[in-house]
Amino acid sequence: MKKNLILSLLLLASATLQAEIKTPAVIGDHMVLQRNTQARLWGWSSPNSHLTVETSWGDQTYRTTADEKGRWEIAVQTGDATFEAQNIVICEYKPSEYRAGRAAIRYQSELQLFDRITINDILIGEVWLASGQSNMQMPLKGFPGAAILNGQADATNAFRENPGVRMMVVELDQKLEEQENCQGEWTTARFPNPMNWSATAYYFASALSQSLQIPVGIVTSAYGGATVESWTSRDVLKQYEDIDLVPEHIMAIEPHYVRPLLMYNAMFCPIKDYTYKGIIWYQGESNVGKGPSSKNYAKRLANMVKLWRSEIGLGDIPFLSVEIAPYAYDGDQQGCAAFLREQQYKAQKLIPNYHLVSTNDLVEDFELHNIHPRQKQKVGQRLCWMALNRCYGLTQVCCAGPRYKDLEVKGDSCFISFYDLQMGICRNYDIQGFEIAGPDKVFYPAETTSLRWQTNEVVVQTSHVKNPVAVRYCFKDFEVGNLIGGNELPAFPFRTDNW
Repeated sequence: MKKNLILSLLLLASATLQAEIKTPAVIGDHMVLQRNTQARLWGWSSPNSHLTVETSWGDQTYRTTADEKGRWEIAVQTGDATFEAQNIVICEYKPSEYRAGRAAIRYQSELQLFDRITINDILIGEVWLASGQSNMQMPLKGFPGAAILNGQADATNAFRENPGVRMMVVELDQKLEEQENCQGEWTTARFPNPMNWSATAYYFASALSQSLQIPVGIVTSAYGGATVESWTSRDVLKQYEDIDLVPEHIMAIEPHYVRPLLMYNAMFCPIKDYTYKGIIWYQGESNVGKGPSSKNYAKRLANMVKLWRSEIGLGDIPFLSVEIAPYAYDGDQQGCAAFLREQQYKAQKLIPNYHLVSTNDLVEDFELHNIHPRQKQKVGQRLCWMALNRCYGLTQVCCAGPRYKDLEVKGDSCFISFYDLQMGICRNYDIQGFEIAGPDKVFYPAETTSLRWQTNEVVVQTSHVKNPVAVRYCFKDFEVGNLIGGNELPAFPFRTDNW
């Protein structure tokens, strides 16, 4: 009889433990917390219960109270970055059992085994959110028919080379209503975990961790084929006349991955309260040639970034974007990719603390019809250089290639000047990708391209155009440029006309 009573009490205690404190998927073992800040924690417990939080890196006890639905939140002060594993202990005390003063300490101590969770193996460093569509989602193991250059080898060596890099991958999901939680978990760089990590995000984190010599955590929330509207809230989407928000109509859209709203609800809302340093973004392919969505991409991206920053609540945190790579689009997207890249470039004037990296040179001829080019390491590295320069004050790091500044026509020659030439133009022969047009608006490839090293101007000519009025550089769906500046960073594609 006594044994049965004890067993019943133990089962009751176990049930109580399982039913009490819960945290969202983004808060758990192996997570990385942003250094030197108020890192936000939240979760669910019994309605109106009292909670305490203690961290292994400090002697302060934090206290908060759950609301009527049991949701609670609290911020804990983090210190300097450390590779030493830390932990957080969260205890819950029900209102009827809560005491004040010393009696509370004694009573709470007695309840620790029943109402307590410990989050283990926490690192403190830099935390970034990685999002977008398939080129951000694409894991180190690659996609069927599309490999990551050295992806598997880098995945197997990840823990040895980058023991402080960790990642949480939010599982793909779509929802019509905003969600509080998602599926996914933090994992370390021990093999085979990195095989399923975003390659772009991993290479960014790897380069950043090695440069700063601190842990780096990435929350990856990306969905292949998603449009910018997929990551935007209902209130913002109501402003767009071409977006139908009737639930049945949204769910009827095919292919399913271009549906508006649903990724925002399912894959952004559950992670928006985490504390980030910044955001890296690789998206745009699905908006190419899609009417108002493409023509207004810069504005719609600006609206999305403003929304995200407002929801995250940390001010104008850095937003580092990747230019879509050359690809031979077909159907109603054919001939439209250059205009989307132009919109990505124009977004720099609309979005504070927005920085764009070019990938114009990171495709090979055989990838003409592969929308997932394999050179993700250089994409991540360029994002890291941008972050080091723009976000961490390491201004000696060259982070941007040449940007078009001005066109001067002298006779049949076009003189093109550029911004971002800290290290000059680093190619002075066999420069490819320029086209010239006269008043008839017909473009011809440049026959002669040279560099005036005294002024870093590129001079282009063609015998087909005697009275040039416009120049374009790699302004096509697929054209690989080779005009580079410091750090071998490519010139951004551009056009001087507005035709």
